[in-house]
Amino acid sequence: MLVLSRKSQESIVIGGNDAFARLLKITVLDVGGGKVRLGFEVDADIPVHRKEVWDRIQAEAMPGRVQGPAVVMASE
Repeated sequence: MLVLSRKSQESIVIGGNDAFARLLKITVLDVGGGKVRLGFEVDADIPVHRKEVWDRIQAEAMPGRVQGPAVVMASE
């Protein structure tokens, strides 16, 4: 898991190079009340889901498949 610290109105960018031409921009919109609001800018044809929704979609697509996390550690 990559862990980055961001303040309100700061962003991270994923992709946008020759190997991965598409770009995903995630911006912290608000932090407060124990919640973080995130904004996602990405091409309309790229699905963006909450993890629990993605897990359900995957389980319906491939019954019996065991879900396992991919883990990469880094810090800013």
